[in-house]
Amino acid sequence: MSQRTIDVHEKLPLSQTLPLSFQHLFAMFGATVLVPFLTGLNPAVALLTSGIGTLIFIFITKGQVPAYLGSSFAYIAPIIAVSAASGPGEALFGSMIVGVVYAICSLIIYKFGVNWLKKLLPPVVVGSVIIVIGLGLASVAVDMATTTYTNVDRPATIEEFNSLPGSVQGISEDSVTLKVYSGTSVLVAFVSLAVAIIASNFFRGFFAIVPILFGIISGYLVSIPLGLVNFQKVSEAAWFAIPEFTTPVPNMLALWVIVPVALVTITEHLGDVFVMSKIVDKDLMKKPGLHRTLLGDGTATLFASLVGGPPNTTYGENIGVLAITRVYSVYVVGGAAVMATIMAFIGKIAALISTIPVPVMGGVSILLFGIIASSGLRMLVDSGIQYKNKRNLVISSVILILGVGNAVLDFGQLQLHGMALATLAGVLLNAVLPKEQESLEESM
Repeated sequence: MSQRTIDVHEKLPLSQTLPLSFQHLFAMFGATVLVPFLTGLNPAVALLTSGIGTLIFIFITKGQVPAYLGSSFAYIAPIIAVSAASGPGEALFGSMIVGVVYAICSLIIYKFGVNWLKKLLPPVVVGSVIIVIGLGLASVAVDMATTTYTNVDRPATIEEFNSLPGSVQGISEDSVTLKVYSGTSVLVAFVSLAVAIIASNFFRGFFAIVPILFGIISGYLVSIPLGLVNFQKVSEAAWFAIPEFTTPVPNMLALWVIVPVALVTITEHLGDVFVMSKIVDKDLMKKPGLHRTLLGDGTATLFASLVGGPPNTTYGENIGVLAITRVYSVYVVGGAAVMATIMAFIGKIAALISTIPVPVMGGVSILLFGIIASSGLRMLVDSGIQYKNKRNLVISSVILILGVGNAVLDFGQLQLHGMALATLAGVLLNAVLPKEQESLEESM
């Protein structure tokens, strides 16, 4: 007997809705919390903006699209770069403008359709930039998985400085902060990574789509006897606590570093909506329309940036839950959003999240960032991109080197960094290079 399909507008009894909603919460939790953990934003705020952002999306799409919105990985590197140079508030300003860009694109799509976007960002550009997103974060994951920070007394001579067992990260009047290789960190990261890989390849059904969460839990449990977890913050935290909000601060650097990434995430959004249309057997591109889904995504991102959360995006993990359960009810997805919103105000949960050791996140990040890079490669393969064509080869080559090399173009107030510069270069090359070029074999 085949499993019954629950339609988008169908309501289920509360006794069935709650566990089904919890599945969606479970699916998005690990990735949504990982982004603020890496970028220095507040995980409780990320949960809040994830939940409210999803409710905003459901409202704008008239309850016709059962998508869950969580923290976007595409903005991790740009947010880290801007936060390090100027501060988290400045990074949030860039995220806020991303929401505005989404709204503008939504209006253009409403007026002129979607073909212009496909021409601006073909698969050869988007796939290459997605590879850059994953590979650009590789060093972050490896550092988290293999090193730790320690303070030592400040040496008195240059010779003693040069003999310090690690790289200097900070110097105060009395001490020096070092980043050093840690065997304990490697062990914890290995367990987290190994369990995530096992879950991804050998678990079945719903459990197969949440390998990151299994990896985090396993690494956390191993970290406890190793003394890497301190529960003092959890015991001191109140059950009810208002998250610590951060507001945007206008900054030109954030515009040039963060906003161009919106070109890539808009295209990813288009792909997610297409996949959901196939799953729920409804043409969501026409009803409620791509302009509404994009506006919903952008408005959710705008709200997140105003209170201190990372940019939102429709989550593939939750689309996977839809496909597995065949429960497409928007009320189930909305229930998960309400749960996430409530969790954001439970202080002990936020405190527990903050106790997760860095090597745990480093281990799962190796897999997660690698999957991001591989998904870009898969897009190139699935789209039939031919690298015998010199045009495609040139576009991908320039994007990869500029992005992974973190190139910087500095015109004073105008600065383009890494991924943003790579994206812009890809768009320009796609626009100016002739559409038909001889293959490599033909030119030799």
